[in-house]
Amino acid sequence: MGLILKQIFSFLKLLNSDTGTNQLAWGIAMGFVLGMTPVFALQSLVVFVLIFLFRIQLGAALLSAFFFKFAAFLLDPVFDEVGMLVLQQEALQPLFTSMYNMPIIPFTRFNNTIVMGSAAVTLPLLPVVFVFARIFIVKYRIQVVERFKQSKFFKAMKATSVYKWYYKYDELYG
Repeated sequence: MGLILKQIFSFLKLLNSDTGTNQLAWGIAMGFVLGMTPVFALQSLVVFVLIFLFRIQLGAALLSAFFFKFAAFLLDPVFDEVGMLVLQQEALQPLFTSMYNMPIIPFTRFNNTIVMGSAAVTLPLLPVVFVFARIFIVKYRIQVVERFKQSKFFKAMKATSVYKWYYKYDELYG
């Protein structure tokens, strides 16, 4: 439980920091993909490579993946139905046969109905999640953070020596 709270506090610290809005929003969007797709598939490795390759915020991705995984368990019956519809399309059978005979592609487990359904639902929703996450981050930084910084409580806390000590410690040790 302590690890989860630490991750949540770290995420709130990221939201309040000067970290790029796009980095955080892509982190949430990639966490959406990680959370909605099954863990032990090649897609998860591809998402992690993208996270490290494009400097996407890893903490935001892992925390959002944790929370999206709960929604994925509830949506598994939907993913199963969508995957069944996609995999039973007669027009796609030759494509699936050739994909299954390729060297690496079967490790994606695309022939599993839940994996195919989650990919068919998640990938089109990826840009939507990114846009909503970006809007949320911008609105949070404008409305919540700026109001809190203008509050009397924050100004009084900022004047204490404890805050100055914490700020110096955070500056030195992150």
